[in-house]
Amino acid sequence: MQATPVQIVRPPLRVLRIDASARVGDSVTRELADRFIAGLAQRAGEVALTRRDLAHGLPFIGADWIAANFTAADARNAEQHAALAGSDALVEEIQAAGVWVIATPIYNFGVPASLKAWIDQIARAGVTFRYTEEGPRGLLTDRKVYILVASGGTEVGSAIDFATPWLRFVLGFLGITDVEVIAADCGNLRGIVAAREAGARIDAVLDRDWLQRAAA
Repeated sequence: MQATPVQIVRPPLRVLRIDASARVGDSVTRELADRFIAGLAQRAGEVALTRRDLAHGLPFIGADWIAANFTAADARNAEQHAALAGSDALVEEIQAAGVWVIATPIYNFGVPASLKAWIDQIARAGVTFRYTEEGPRGLLTDRKVYILVASGGTEVGSAIDFATPWLRFVLGFLGITDVEVIAADCGNLRGIVAAREAGARIDAVLDRDWLQRAAA
């Protein structure tokens, strides 16, 4: 009597997609993110995707938010819980996802204000990082982040790129060190070649990271 092969059933891969481009149409980073998510689903199997579009911005943190954030959770009043409700929802999204895909242009050598606002909403002491005797410690470990970035004239990795080094640093502060940057940079100079090269890089990175999982 032959033994029945054991079928391994994996839960869906939980992916969070962040779009930071102010352009809803004709956006290089959104096109790259579409390609990335489609390719990831082909290689990794079922994907449970959560999408957060920052095109219309997020609220900036203010005095009420700060006061609520630095009040112990069990001591917050109704107004303080309401002040943090949006941040709490964003934190739930990042905590649930094992893979983040951050698609962002470079504006004036840095990240868009909407992406900075998102970081401000999720970087919370005692929630996504904590202070220890040895210094701050990130609490979002065991996650993979892919940064898909486009620029008109800024070369990614150059001395005038203040976007990707900052993102790497702040992600590391939150505990995430497995970060891959895929760039379609200097698009004003290189034209469609920049996006084509980034697309090829996406395929190569996905093959490297996810074909083994699909075959296992």
